[in-house]
Amino acid sequence: MTPKSADWSMPGRIEVLGKHTDYGGGRVLVCAAQQRITVRAERIAGRPGRLEVSSDAYPGILPLDADVAPLLPGGHWGRYVHTVLARLTENFGPLGPARLTVSSDLPPASGMSSSSALITGVAMALADLDDLPATEAWSAQLPDRVALAGYAAAIENGKSFGGLSGRPGVGTSGGSLDHTGMLTSEEGMISAAEFDPMRIIDRVPLAPEWSFVIGVSGVLAEKTGAAQELYNRGPALLGQILERWNREQGRADATVQSALGGLLGDDLESLVALGEDVAVDGATGAAPTSSGAADRMTAALDREERLAPLRRLAAAGPERRRLDQFLLESAVLVPRAEAALRAGDLDSFAAAVAISQRLAETHLGNQVPQTVELVRSAVALGARAASSFGAGFGGSVWALVPTADADGFAQEWMRRYRSAVGAPEGAKALVTRPGAAGWRVERA
Repeated sequence: MTPKSADWSMPGRIEVLGKHTDYGGGRVLVCAAQQRITVRAERIAGRPGRLEVSSDAYPGILPLDADVAPLLPGGHWGRYVHTVLARLTENFGPLGPARLTVSSDLPPASGMSSSSALITGVAMALADLDDLPATEAWSAQLPDRVALAGYAAAIENGKSFGGLSGRPGVGTSGGSLDHTGMLTSEEGMISAAEFDPMRIIDRVPLAPEWSFVIGVSGVLAEKTGAAQELYNRGPALLGQILERWNREQGRADATVQSALGGLLGDDLESLVALGEDVAVDGATGAAPTSSGAADRMTAALDREERLAPLRRLAAAGPERRRLDQFLLESAVLVPRAEAALRAGDLDSFAAAVAISQRLAETHLGNQVPQTVELVRSAVALGARAASSFGAGFGGSVWALVPTADADGFAQEWMRRYRSAVGAPEGAKALVTRPGAAGWRVERA
């Protein structure tokens, strides 16, 4: 029997490491946050494909129809809901009329991926309301949560997923790190994931005595207008290199990670040792140390002859920097950080994080003064490690601190941040541990 209502609670996510590697097929460390969006879907009378949507953050009721593009400004939250409605209709047929109510304690445009949480939560609530998981069309394409994460990402970026055809998404060319963190995480655990092929490689516990303090910079990490163009530049640069690679090699690799497999075969793990002599440099997070370590690791890429056929296809400048950041982040820093966490070696973990942050500033070029200052001040205040995360050009920074000190750290961190840079009005600090994946809320 088709349910009369369906509620889903969907977390934000923390990108622990793996800056802009997912859409290249690479590796990440990710976990769910404890802050969440909740979507309640209820059956109402009306014609198929009609939604009435309300949110605790915005007044009024927003009507949406699957076959009518909404007249809303770019980035409006209603566009994200409509994107889900239109894609599910395209792939599974008309949906019954419904009322959606959205509530959240997840800061919007904070880098914790509230937009992906909204998309994923709406998709799961509408699917349950129409009992789509019971259909062959759904189960054949989406047999598990890893597949569901890939499909949620495809709703957002507009790409096809398996036999489920694509249609226009929200305008960003991202990957599925966010959705994987939201749908596959386990409480207290950090997941190591790879995206070509999509899989969870490992789960590493974060000891209870450690927590993340999230410093929300107050600089909105929006993916609209000029910010969207800047964000999409990263995928475009990797795409240009990959196109040349496929043309020259006569291959059809879908990602840079796949191209690496073509070069190294089963020996991909050997790259983890690249520049091993600087593995513990940057343990303090000091900029000069992490800067020198990043430079020496980049020089180690030059000495790795096996990578030359791919790297020479990247033009000097932004293309080469983007490719080198992907190679170092995905193939070297993420695996090292994972191994260090598992071994309880926080010195080596902090070293990998510090180098990653430096590469975000010099190679990705997606940092703003506020995120740079948050990282600097967190380490100066005694955080074991700190890193910006998310789309960049604003957003948040995580700091790893003792759980017992987390609340006091959060207060002092924000005080110093506001004094140093005149922080925007929306700046705040949140304390979280790795949270649970999204779940269907069972109501009595």
